[in-house]
Amino acid sequence: MDFNLAPKYLEIQREARELAQSIDDVACAADACNEIHPGILAALQASKLSELMVPVEYGGRFDQIDPLAICVVREVLMATSSHLDSLFALQGIGSYAITVAGSPEQREHWLPQVARAEVLPALALTEPDAGSDLKAVTSKITTSPDTLTLRGTKAFISNAGSAAFYVVFAKDNADFSMILVPADAPGLSVTPTPELIAPHVLGDVHFDDVVLPLSARLGQIGQGMKLLLATLSVFRVSVAGAAVGLAQAALEEAVRHTRTRVQFGRPLARLGPVAQMLADSWTEIEMARLLTYRAACMAQDASVDTLHHSSMAKLAASEMASRVVDRCVQMMGRFGIIRDSKIERLYRQARPMRIYEGASEVLRVGIARKLTELIP
Repeated sequence: MDFNLAPKYLEIQREARELAQSIDDVACAADACNEIHPGILAALQASKLSELMVPVEYGGRFDQIDPLAICVVREVLMATSSHLDSLFALQGIGSYAITVAGSPEQREHWLPQVARAEVLPALALTEPDAGSDLKAVTSKITTSPDTLTLRGTKAFISNAGSAAFYVVFAKDNADFSMILVPADAPGLSVTPTPELIAPHVLGDVHFDDVVLPLSARLGQIGQGMKLLLATLSVFRVSVAGAAVGLAQAALEEAVRHTRTRVQFGRPLARLGPVAQMLADSWTEIEMARLLTYRAACMAQDASVDTLHHSSMAKLAASEMASRVVDRCVQMMGRFGIIRDSKIERLYRQARPMRIYEGASEVLRVGIARKLTELIP
């Protein structure tokens, strides 16, 4: 068994590193933005890495979307800029339901633009009173003979206000469906959300009796949860990739500091407690990386049957990132809490990763349930 990345992934990793290096001088400013940073978007467009989010038939890189390739890219991008990582990730997260269940016309219209990063998508799930419990959503689709009407509010939606379209999860009769809503649809409006500790392009999206054609429903009535799980099957593991990249970046900052900072007559890295934190952090990162890459390989067929492996990777990597970055701040002392230093940015960015795309506690419940089903 070869644990090294294949040549095609090493080439993708090289492309991602070139992109990250090209925006390094604006990363701090971009990560403080709650609107799209034009320089970051232009760099992403020039890199052509968004092609990874679309099948080759519609301008993408491969025949099907490759979760390991996405993990490798997010690992690199998150180490430099959370803004860049988010822009890249949302190209796939927001458009995947179209790839899976869109009509030929919807795919031909939207997916080539997504591949070129000419448009930004958004996936609208969360509501003011429905977070982890998505079955509690109240946004509603009403069907008439010729149209669909959408009413409701989605909260804390990534890319809101900048997206060209929204893939919306809503009640549809007694079940749930996904519906494709262009951003310029009459009745759609966006309001700002409270600013997060790690700024992010977010907004609340209001659908005030938005009228759409019957073709706006993605797939059949009641397939909303199936499409959501399919999206998670491919993209949840990529959060683990980003968490690994964040932790690696934090550790490298701590190594550079502790290798040169002398206290008690020797470099900090040679002092027992600091050496222990360095060793534990490196070990935990490598463990999480291996789990993440394995889960990403298992997610290649986009099967919901492997979602628990993606959940384990996301849980392990996001929890690990919080532990590692906290240790790194501790090792760097007062230099670790300087506002807008790289390590301080990473410290703030690590915390939300244990909440979005599956809170740790919710993931643990699902993983435990799967375990009890598998053991005879």
